Amino acid sequence: MSTQSATGWKLKGTLVIACNCDYGCPCNFNALPTQGDCEGQWLWHVEDGSFGDVRLDGLSWTVTADWPGAIHEGGGRAVCFYDERADDAQREAIEALVRGDNGGPWGVFINTYELEDVRPAPFDLQLEQFATKVRIGDSVELELEPIKNPVTGAEVHPGAVLPEGLVCKEMSFGTSRTFRVDDGISYDHSGKYTAVAPFEYAAT
Repeated sequence: MSTQSATGWKLKGTLVIACNCDYGCPCNFNALPTQGDCEGQWLWHVEDGSFGDVRLDGLSWTVTADWPGAIHEGGGRAVCFYDERADDAQREAIEALVRGDNGGPWGVFINTYELEDVRPAPFDLQLEQFATKVRIGDSVELELEPIKNPVTGAEVHPGAVLPEGLVCKEMSFGTSRTFRVDDGISYDHSGKYTAVAPFEYAAT
């Protein structure tokens, strides 16, 4: 993804998604969400990236959101948690991105929700595909696992290629052993949709 921005930036890393939809999430295919509404989280972990002259390598942040209907219908509310290890310059860079003024997927998302807060939190991440575990203070607990065949119990490993995708171009699908959020926005969607994906964005 390449967009125009007041400040040049580039990011590459791993994206972890979880929401209240059934496996695969119909929203990926321009269909309506399984339950009629969308409650979910996107977590970006930057492996190589910068915003202007500010390096963001090794940092993570989320958009944790709640929409009354499909995302594109708007009316949502969201909070952003970011890694408390970020220094002042990194914090300002992350906030500039998630507030949507510099393009990327956040420039689209910001038109669909009110971003109520951008706040630091301790991030405890174990990023290992569908052995991934995420804890963000006392606010978020997410643990992934593979989808299993309901008859044999064997693991299955579906995915999707999305050439026009907003947040990524390909993803692997799993499920959540645990997915709980409790901090301003609250829900428990354990046993629902998750995805892990590489991402790469840039703006000039």
